[in-house]
Amino acid sequence: GRSLETLIPAMHSVNAQLVICGDGNFMQQAKKLVTQHGLQDKIVFTGYLEPAQLKTYTLSAYIGVALVDDVGLNSYYSLANRFFDYMHAGVPQICVDYPAYRHIVDRYPFAVLLSDISSENLSKALNQLLADEQRYSELQRQCLIAREDLNWQCEEIKLVEFYKSIFASRG
Repeated sequence: GRSLETLIPAMHSVNAQLVICGDGNFMQQAKKLVTQHGLQDKIVFTGYLEPAQLKTYTLSAYIGVALVDDVGLNSYYSLANRFFDYMHAGVPQICVDYPAYRHIVDRYPFAVLLSDISSENLSKALNQLLADEQRYSELQRQCLIAREDLNWQCEEIKLVEFYKSIFASRG
């Protein structure tokens, strides 16, 4: 569900290294895809990482990739944690153009949204972002603006007010 089957072949024409963090039921297939495409020198698998290690990788990334296949309503209407991890790290990203992502990126344009996540479109988007320093800097600047509003400290206030309104109406 992470679109690795299209992202891995896209790396043929991207002059950058792809680091895939984590583990899961598709990783063995993903590693086979890397071998089949002869991309062992471009794609690195870290395996499972402790949260602090993952944060280090995220902070050192140049571009984040937050792809989720449209395999159900949950995927289509939810937001991946890494979407926010990249934003908070100030890392521009490529992600899917689903409603929840569109809602945030329309307000804070810190990501490139793709409606077609084919290998060709992914490589094109990655290469454009790698080549366009001005656009990259603007996306990075928007990350820093967005993280001032989209954080737990701000959301906590909304959540507490929500619960207060529920309990006040029962009073």
